[in-house]
Amino acid sequence: MAKIQLLDQKTIDNIAAGEVIERPASVVKELVENAIDASASAVTVEIKDGGMTLIRVTDNGCGIPKDQVKTAFLRHATSKIQSVEDLMTVSSLGFRGEALSSISAVAQVELVTKTAEGFSGVSYKIYGGQEEDFCDIGAPDGTTFLVKNLFYNTPARRKFLKSPAAEAGYVEQIMVHMALSHPEISFKFISSNKNKMYTAGNGKVKDIIYHIYGREIARALIPVEAETENVSLRGFVGKPHVSRGNRNYESYFINGRYIKSALIYRAIEEAYKTFTMTHKYPFVCLELSIRPELLDVNVHPTKMEIRFENGNEIFDLLVESIRKALLQQDLIPEVQVSKEKKKPEPAERDAAEKKGSEESERPKKLKEKMPEPFETVRRQKQQPKKAVYAGVNYNTKRREFPQEKQTPAYQMTLNETSVLEEKAKPDRRVIGQLFQTYWLIEYEDQLFIMDQHAAHEKVNYERLIRNFKNKEIYSQGLEPPMVITVSMAEAEVLSQYKDVFVQLGFLIESFGGNEFCIREVPANLYGIGERELFIELLDSISREAGTVSVDVISAKLASMACKMSIKGNQKVSLPEVEHLLDELMKLENPYQCPHGRPTIIKMSRYEIEKKFKRIV
Repeated sequence: MAKIQLLDQKTIDNIAAGEVIERPASVVKELVENAIDASASAVTVEIKDGGMTLIRVTDNGCGIPKDQVKTAFLRHATSKIQSVEDLMTVSSLGFRGEALSSISAVAQVELVTKTAEGFSGVSYKIYGGQEEDFCDIGAPDGTTFLVKNLFYNTPARRKFLKSPAAEAGYVEQIMVHMALSHPEISFKFISSNKNKMYTAGNGKVKDIIYHIYGREIARALIPVEAETENVSLRGFVGKPHVSRGNRNYESYFINGRYIKSALIYRAIEEAYKTFTMTHKYPFVCLELSIRPELLDVNVHPTKMEIRFENGNEIFDLLVESIRKALLQQDLIPEVQVSKEKKKPEPAERDAAEKKGSEESERPKKLKEKMPEPFETVRRQKQQPKKAVYAGVNYNTKRREFPQEKQTPAYQMTLNETSVLEEKAKPDRRVIGQLFQTYWLIEYEDQLFIMDQHAAHEKVNYERLIRNFKNKEIYSQGLEPPMVITVSMAEAEVLSQYKDVFVQLGFLIESFGGNEFCIREVPANLYGIGERELFIELLDSISREAGTVSVDVISAKLASMACKMSIKGNQKVSLPEVEHLLDELMKLENPYQCPHGRPTIIKMSRYEIEKKFKRIV
């Protein structure tokens, strides 16, 4: 056996750095969090070569006193906690005391800092964990960190970094999360001398979303707000049509801290079920304020994971609040006609080129002027008498989530009444069928296009779900009965979940050996491939471990609904379409089929006339 011995300090520091500092974005995260904890109202981050050669983080916070500068770079030196008991109620973003020690162990670091009370500032240089210089220097109030040549003394770590562009992308994502979680702070991000992001620090989350993600997403935002005794929720969710193929547009924050949580993303997916297609993820920006004693943030060195004592309460609050917000909206997606670029005449082209030349000579500050802030839709919330768990310091209530002026929620549609509301029925007009699949419906100044298969599928799905929950499933006898042969594992499933099949409307009897006789099937499914449908249901349950959940049954009911619905290229009469519209009107969410596809879309008269050049 090899001899057991203590590691030297340099090796210890490098191991610790490996836990906290993975890439340039890790450095930015730690330093920006320190700036936020230092009560900064403005933070600027500048990087070069993706942060591999230079990271500069400047803030106007409280600064570090001269006699504490060197101590700040020691391992486990922190001003955020004093004892082990503080870990249970930690409210600052950083608290382990490992960030500066870890960064200085693998990079060349210079710190310039000054407190408001200090006569002059302090410059401290520490390279690879070794002190290089310590002196007084003239400096403004606040702190600046210069981190150069990251991993210069650990080349094995450096070679695993990606390209400068990719690393810069990771840093940008960190800055986006910081801006969204702290809208009261002005953030600026510069990469390779180019301004990539700027926020005003006016406390308006929707303005930040507009400038980062663009007009389309900002127009599709739905405000969400709810509160229980232990949890406060507020923020925005996107309408289903802005969904993406990954979770990059899902941002959620706990007491100002960006985290990743399987519980929260499961709650979001549950809330959007049937609103979005499979493997599509919505836009979400939510702030959860939770009593600190119900959280354990001391789970991971990067503080990206949190344990919840009240996980069920959080899950239920998210599902109910998001789903309620979605159901209160008209979610019919509006089709935008593409803009045709007009080829300029020679005279117009010369004038444009002259104007462009003049524009290029103007000061850059004019080009960087921000557009008018997007009008906020978040409602003002009365300050509760109990403590507010949304900021860093819960005694002083510093950095609470900003309160905003009350304004009505933005509606994407031009008309007040949806075409699927009862009061719209007298004025809507079905004007014909397109491609034997889509129905054209005129209402006010809108043209609606309904997919007959998706709409009928949705109606059937909701009916089956309702019948199942109310135990109103009716059976239809098969003559002759259907005999199927199953494996031993499938036979065990049939025996174990016999009651589930009975509730669905199947009557199954053993026929000897590995054969079973199916004498009855759900009446609504009679004549639409009972054998294939039953085997599909059996396969699905066989793949599930433990008790069959409602989700499995719901998914199979959706599949059943699809099989029994009218298809595309199938002739349907006008009275049947009118009846289908009436059935859609009765649904809680008539806008998407069980798989998340839209049942109906719309085009405005304005867009159509614009396409025909009636409007220039």
